[in-house]
Amino acid sequence: MAEPLTDAAARPGTGTAGGKTSAPSPPRLSAGVRLLGLLARRALLLAVLLATLFAAVELLPGDAATATAERGESAAALAERRELLGLNRPVPERFADWMTGLPSGDLGTSARGEPVADLLSRSFPNTLLLGGLALLVTLLASLALGGWAALRPGGRTDRAVSGTATAVLALPEFVVGVALVLVFAQWLEWLPAVTLADSDGTPASWQMLVLPVLALSIPQIGWNTRIVRAALADEARAPHVETAVLDGLPRHRVLLHHVLPGALPAIAAGLATSTGMLLGGAVVVETIFNYPGLGSVLAGAVTDRDSPVIAGVVAVTGAVISGVLLLADLVRAWASGGRL
Repeated sequence: MAEPLTDAAARPGTGTAGGKTSAPSPPRLSAGVRLLGLLARRALLLAVLLATLFAAVELLPGDAATATAERGESAAALAERRELLGLNRPVPERFADWMTGLPSGDLGTSARGEPVADLLSRSFPNTLLLGGLALLVTLLASLALGGWAALRPGGRTDRAVSGTATAVLALPEFVVGVALVLVFAQWLEWLPAVTLADSDGTPASWQMLVLPVLALSIPQIGWNTRIVRAALADEARAPHVETAVLDGLPRHRVLLHHVLPGALPAIAAGLATSTGMLLGGAVVVETIFNYPGLGSVLAGAVTDRDSPVIAGVVAVTGAVISGVLLLADLVRAWASGGRL
């Protein structure tokens, strides 16, 4: 007479197979918990970076009081300025005070007595405009070039696009910027070489944005074109894509409706990486074109040894980059069925 099934055999994951008891699968964390953990790790990384910046500025020769002092200022006045700026306090104490105000939007006061939040509120929108336009140009150009190459795998077009993209991504932004100024501003005289600001601090005309946007986006177009091309090539090997090809669908329809959706996670990750590179390259590009953005603010803050301003720039840009990375993670989770 057959024995009845035991409870262990009846429950999935706890039965026996070949005399061995299978271990129960560990409980999976919810998407919300994993998302909070991801945000916490990135916030911790940003805090470590900010602390490192405070320490690095302290190692520079001189201090904010000396860098912003008037010519011939007395030693007593310098000592009073150091006390006013809190430079006589230990670096960890100053950093802790600055971090406590960060959640409420208080970024401290610059060495010249201006609230850092007010200083950044005038320049950060210009940098966001420049970086956003460069990211849009990068997205459109890399999708077009990568898709064009993917339609002709192994052909002359594919080799030409891939080779050009490899050469372009190796160019630093300042080299691209100088070349653009030389060609379009000096030789052809089509576009202005520098940016003039209106009374509200924004660029005076849209033509002044063209060269800075191109200088930022051209290296990233090369980087992302290779990513798009590789992602499309990997997805093209999927069974459902081969089935669509065997069904006789046009190549452009197979690319847009069957290949591109599966390649979106890799493309989103590449664009998220480019966001950090664009914001980092903006410092150089804004200096070349005299653009009124965070680049000029950061350059002046380094000259003044102004820790709150430097940390404020990094905190704001770090928050933007973290937001874009989070968006890329959500796109990747959506494409993989909701798994972060």
